[in-house]
Amino acid sequence: MEQIFTYLGYVIYLVMALIALWGAYCVVMVAARVRQKQFVSEEQQTAFLEAVEEPLSRGEYNAAAEVCDGDRRATCQLAELAINNRKLGFSKVKQLIADRFQRDVLQDLEYRLSWVYTVIKVAPMIGLLGTVLGMMAAFAKLAIPNANVEVAKLAQDIQFALITTALGLTIAIPFVLCTAYINVQIKKMEDLVSYGVNQFLEIFREASIRFPKG
Repeated sequence: MEQIFTYLGYVIYLVMALIALWGAYCVVMVAARVRQKQFVSEEQQTAFLEAVEEPLSRGEYNAAAEVCDGDRRATCQLAELAINNRKLGFSKVKQLIADRFQRDVLQDLEYRLSWVYTVIKVAPMIGLLGTVLGMMAAFAKLAIPNANVEVAKLAQDIQFALITTALGLTIAIPFVLCTAYINVQIKKMEDLVSYGVNQFLEIFREASIRFPKG
């Protein structure tokens, strides 16, 4: 029985290590995704919009699309999507890019972030499971009739129970702070992209009126 509890203890440590690594990987990926989808500053976004406005003001839609081509930032991708689907009409294009931003950017970030929330919930639960196993191991030693229980071994089981609880909280708490920070960054990105897209739509609407057959 003692060997079983020892084996389960190693499994608990391994699972908690894997959970911590997976959570860290998800945090890094979400943070990188947010940085990838936004301009560093509003000034850079404005410079991009001015670069797109120049060919659009002349009805050169292909040249405007080339400005956006290959740029993975959300404003650029949505602008390119609007230009390539200009024949649908302004109203449909506006709805199209709103849906695409929600689906391809915001929902993608939400999906990736949901894994971090799962780690936050699971880590303390695994720690609690370790606590239960540690206390079960301790009481199993005490339950043996006429057993000369060594205090050191009993203390090891209790120590294991406390360590797993502490590890679960140690894993979860930093991820709570990370998700709070990332949510703020996502909100900033959403505001910046929305502002940029609205500016682009004004430029695009004027170009659509002046060059309807572009």
